[in-house]
Amino acid sequence: MLLGEYKHNMDAKGRLIIPSKFRDDLGESFIVTRGLDGCLFGYPQKQWSVLQDKINQLPLAKKETRSFARFFYSAATECELDKQGRVNIPQTLRDYAKLEKNCVVIGVSQRFEIWSEERWETYASTAEESFEEFAEDMIDFGL
Repeated sequence: MLLGEYKHNMDAKGRLIIPSKFRDDLGESFIVTRGLDGCLFGYPQKQWSVLQDKINQLPLAKKETRSFARFFYSAATECELDKQGRVNIPQTLRDYAKLEKNCVVIGVSQRFEIWSEERWETYASTAEESFEEFAEDMIDFGL
């Protein structure tokens, strides 16, 4: 399970340290792609396969399904860690998430997310203000 919040700096070549606590769960290779809310999503291979199966079951005749799949898959890249535990984030993904030097890597159970520190702080402060309201809404889902 991927949990926690970690701040790391991206170097000039686009390499970012992946938290050591995530590395065993991620295995030798994993997938990074565009996420929601302006961040990147990272998936262990097993979880990526589960997600692919679910997306493949969506109705291809729906324009939204095709658009989502194109946008999601077109930027997906298989990543491997180097000996220092870093991953090279492609320029396309860095541009999408506005990643520069200061980054935050967070665990979200079965996936991880990579945020620019500035975007994460803005998002987290807004979410913190609404956390109790979100929690009340989760009751409808059995939590």
